[in-house]
This record gives sequence, C-alpha cells and structure tokens, in this order.
Amino acid sequence: MNFRLIKEALLGKEHDFTRLGIKSSIVLLSIPMILEMLMESLFAVVDIFFVGKLGDYAVATIGLTEAVIVLVYAIGMGIGMAATAMVSRRVGEKDLKEAGSAAFQLLAFGGFISIVLGVLGWFFAENLLILMGAEAEVLEQGLMYAKIILVGNTSIMLLFLLNGAFRGAGQPHLAMKALWISNGLNIILDPIFIFGLGSFEGFGLTGAAIATTLGRSIGVIYQLYHLFNGKHPLKITKENLGIDIDVIKRIVKVSVGGMGQFLIDSVGWIALTRMTAEFGSTALAGFTIAFRILMFSMMPAWGLAGAAATLVGQNIGAKKFMRAEISVALTAKYNMIFMAIVTVCYLFFGKWLAGIFSNSDEVITIAAEGLKIIVLGYVFFGVGMVMVNAFNGAGDTKTPALINIVVLFVLEIPLAYFLAFYLDMKLTGLFIAIAVCHSLHAVISVMIFRKGRWKKVNL
Repeated sequence: MNFRLIKEALLGKEHDFTRLGIKSSIVLLSIPMILEMLMESLFAVVDIFFVGKLGDYAVATIGLTEAVIVLVYAIGMGIGMAATAMVSRRVGEKDLKEAGSAAFQLLAFGGFISIVLGVLGWFFAENLLILMGAEAEVLEQGLMYAKIILVGNTSIMLLFLLNGAFRGAGQPHLAMKALWISNGLNIILDPIFIFGLGSFEGFGLTGAAIATTLGRSIGVIYQLYHLFNGKHPLKITKENLGIDIDVIKRIVKVSVGGMGQFLIDSVGWIALTRMTAEFGSTALAGFTIAFRILMFSMMPAWGLAGAAATLVGQNIGAKKFMRAEISVALTAKYNMIFMAIVTVCYLFFGKWLAGIFSNSDEVITIAAEGLKIIVLGYVFFGVGMVMVNAFNGAGDTKTPALINIVVLFVLEIPLAYFLAFYLDMKLTGLFIAIAVCHSLHAVISVMIFRKGRWKKVNL
C-alpha cells in the first residue's frame, strides 16, 4: 500500500479522478468513505450504550422513534444519491459552476422537506408514538426526546445530502470529517447531557436528543462552511443562488429510486426479524448478534464500494465510459478480496466472535451458525454493493430499486418463510434464504450492468 496515497486521502488533496490512475483513485476515494462508515457504526453502538443505562423504556423510545425517523433516512439517502450522481456528472464535465448550482438546489430542496417534516413531527410526535404502540411510560419519559429528534431531522437530512455532494465532487475527506465531527461530538456530549457533569444535572433521555441534534447540526455547519468558503472545486457562489425548477425535477426523479431502495431493504429486514421472533427470544438474540457482527464488517465494504459511484459519475460526465466500466470492475475485485478474507475469519472464528456478545451457549450457537451460512454469499455481497453504487453514481437509481423489489421482497421473504416454517428448517432456513437471495441480487445486478443502459441516463 502506498502510504503517500493514504496521507493524501486523509488530508484531502484535490485530484482529477477522470485522469488519475484508477487504482490510485479507488484508494483516495475509498479510505475516507470507509472511515466515515466506521464512525457511523461506532456512533450507533455508543449512543445505545449510554441510553441503555436509563432503562428499558428509554431504549424502547429510541426504537420507536427510529422506526418513524426511518422515513427521514430514506428521503435523505435518496437525495444524497441524487447529489452524488448530479454533482459527479457536472464535475466530470468540468462544469464546476453547474456543480455548485446543483448543490444549492439540493440544499434548498432537502432543507424545505426537512422543515415541513420537522413541523409535522413536533405537533404529531405523540400520535406517532401511540400509533407505533408506545406504552404510557414510554410516552411520559420519551415524548420530548421524540419531538426534538423529529424537529432536528434537518441536520440528518442535510448531513446525508451534502456528504453525497462532497463524494460526487471527489471530496470524500470533507464528508468523512463532517461525520466524525458530528458523531464525535455526540459521543462526548451524550453522557454530559444525559447524566450531567459537576453541578449540571443533565436532562436524562431528552439530553440524548439534544446531544445528537447539536452534534449533527455542528457537522452541518462544517459542511456549509466548506461549501461557501470558495476554497474547493465544489462551491456555492452568488451566481448559484436561485431556485431552478427543472433541476429540482431531476433531483426528485433520481431521489425516488434511492428512497425506494432503502425502504424496500428495510421492509425486508423487518419481515425477517418478525419471522425470527416466532422462534423465541433466544433465537432473536442470536439473529441480532449475528447481524450486528455482519453489519460491522460490511461498513468497510460499503465504503470501498462507494468509490464506484464517484468514479462512474465523473467518468460519464467526461464521456469516458470504458474508464467507468474498468473502475467498477476493479472496485468489485478489491471488494471481493476483502469479503473473502472476512468469510474465512467468520468460518473459523464465528463462534468466538459471537461469544463476545453473549454468555448463553444457545445464543452463541445460533449466531455462529448465522455467520457461517450467510458469509458463504459474502463475496457476492461485495460485488452487489459495488453494482448498486455504480448504478446510483450514474443516476440510475430506479434499476437497483426494481432489483430490490424482485429479489429482496418478492423472492427473499416467501423463500425464507417456506424454508423456515414449511420445511421446518427454522433459523437455518432464514440464513440460507438471505445468503441465496443476496448472492442472486449481485448476479442479476452484474448482468444488467453489462447491458450498459446506465450510460444513457440523462442528468
């Protein structure tokens, strides 16, 4: 590994990714994205660690609120995909003025939606919690938490879409730093605002909402500073100010597919979790531990795959279609190698890893089995991640959404149910269905990608 490249990736030296060597480009783009994903996964663990000390009702409040806020995540991710695709295309065309204009339209569109959702969230937070089945104690302790998180959704939305814009511009170091600042501050502020410090008594669960919203808001301020200071290729100037309805229509068109991808994937996992619950709390604990371990190892893979989105978008903008294809092939190769290494580790050390999270032999056995079965498709998972990012980077968010519907909704859920209940394979059946369907997802994605229709998407 070239340590000079690692240093440049972390410091954020500007490069022309339509001319730089493809291997070097992948390294420079993927390292900040990997670190960004790792911080996001660490944030989730630390946040629930502190809140867990407040009791079951506090944890339940977070769970119910996140079930509602998933809509914001879906919208934010959808617009973020549009941001990466549109900005990378303009940067590839060397039209930095239009890249800045696209960034402003994204900012205005996402900001407006988040304000509307925030107002609705403040006034209907109690109704939403009741609709989700909140008990009286949860409402009493967690209503203000839910209101603050829902009102503060603007910070979530802007973090997603602006980081998408920075990645599209080939500036993933700014996206990484924004997330490290926001989540790092949240980790520091969480215990202070929850439990207090010195004479400051803290606010309990409400303090967790304040810490999260404050940390993310400061991250957004950091993003806006770099967008408006004029020191980077992606910048918003006076010439970019003003609403362009045509651009916003294109943002909506690309965003809808991205939102669909996230929502369909979420529905699939909810269905699998619900099936697992039929086999009891021990089974659910083993299933949950297996997926926490799997998701942590998937984060670096998603970061590496993210490089494909930027390289595809910029090279299409530069009319270098072959270079875009080679970039995807190389990124997929590197992700396959990484996932193969992880596969070997889980096959040999899965039971030991599961034992870190539980003392129950039965739970450990279930989690270890899940790891060993699901990772048999891990190499395909790595390819699938790259393909999804390649489509999204080209602005073709509809294709991955349709693949998700067919494979992860129409096929995976019925197959999992059939294996688990009709063939009485129980959790083993669920694990097999997941491995088979996600592998099939990758194969279908590669086949469609090779047809090349993504090259013709107009942004």
